[in-house]
Amino acid sequence: MKTFGKKMYMAMLFWAIALLPLAGCADRMTSSEEMPDLSSISAFAGDLKDIELPVELEWKRDKSMTIKTESFNGGIWHYEGRVEPLSLKDYMVNAMHNNKWKLVGESTSQDIFLAFVKPNKTCMIVISDSRFGKTRLTLYVTIDRTAAAGLNPFGEAVGR
Repeated sequence: MKTFGKKMYMAMLFWAIALLPLAGCADRMTSSEEMPDLSSISAFAGDLKDIELPVELEWKRDKSMTIKTESFNGGIWHYEGRVEPLSLKDYMVNAMHNNKWKLVGESTSQDIFLAFVKPNKTCMIVISDSRFGKTRLTLYVTIDRTAAAGLNPFGEAVGR
């Protein structure tokens, strides 16, 4: 009888460990009613006042970085939140268009890639699934400050 109990315990332990990774999938199967309307409220990415984000996204400081020099600003910003990836894509396309960004490229595979430009700025957006039913948004932003001022990277005037 002791051997049977031990085998039963081991079998239950095996199944508990085997099914543990599926526990995170339960969050992904929520109805659209539970997902927030992304068009209602927004915030801005970092100190960039022309990239709006839904407030449901939380900034991940430890995965983000910025750089500022005399001629260049930019960085990588990571956000996560409980939003549907396709809804987030639609929100970002509309928000970027409203802030005068031009969509110049789009690709969808496992992740969604969006490329936007302004005269002296670029913004690459990657939308992907994260863990525990969350969606990850990564922004890759470059701002050429010298191009906006009509200067080359050395601060010299460029003939037009």
